[in-house]
Amino acid sequence: MVDAARAGATVAEGYFRRGGVEVTLKPDRSPVTAADREAEQVIVERLRRAFPGHGFLGEELGADGPVEARFVIDPIDGTRNFVRGIPYWATLLALEEGGEITAGVVYQPMTGDLHVARRGRGAFLNGARLSVSAVDRLDGAMLVHPSLPLLRGEPLWTRFVRLVDATRRQRGLGDFLFGTTIAEGCAEIGLGLSVKLWDLAPLRLLVEEAGGRFTDFDGAPTIGSGGAVATNGRLHDATLALIGSRAREGQP
Repeated sequence: MVDAARAGATVAEGYFRRGGVEVTLKPDRSPVTAADREAEQVIVERLRRAFPGHGFLGEELGADGPVEARFVIDPIDGTRNFVRGIPYWATLLALEEGGEITAGVVYQPMTGDLHVARRGRGAFLNGARLSVSAVDRLDGAMLVHPSLPLLRGEPLWTRFVRLVDATRRQRGLGDFLFGTTIAEGCAEIGLGLSVKLWDLAPLRLLVEEAGGRFTDFDGAPTIGSGGAVATNGRLHDATLALIGSRAREGQP
């Protein structure tokens, strides 16, 4: 999986360094480039040779083959950064077996950082084992959030402001960074919105194997609802009480 992720990222990196990549919009208005499609094809070809009986679910090429054991692929997570020349983007790859994510890879070619995780075997960054932070109070926490327009609209905006007021510091770090920063212990709370299975599959495993929690805004352990809350675990319930969809608007 690491070899396949590196191979796909190498294709994307070539486009990134040349610049001027042409962008088109998918039906959901998210951007896509030739780099996304070519990188995903390389990943699929590399994995198919090694695992001919496995299926695939990719952001650009869709589903193919068995679903009992399949690879979930996001060739360029952070395409908006990619097309603007911002080097914070990554290739995401996960292995799903029997409906459970059992392995994950997040590779950032511009920094060389490689996150990997195996179910029950821990999470690692460049070979060093990861562990979430020990912060256990909201007023000492760092909050990582996505693009603000995704949070606009009620009641979510009111809940988000409440969480901002309760935490010590906030940073706008979207895409894969909302999960990796939690797994690394660099932040305590991360929010993801307008996200798909391929955006979240390896991130959930990284966070959980580093000792954290990863749910949707209802607190359910799913990556299929379009929203995600990642925390160091110690602050998960308190976070959901403020921003979760079951939070009461009159709550002090």
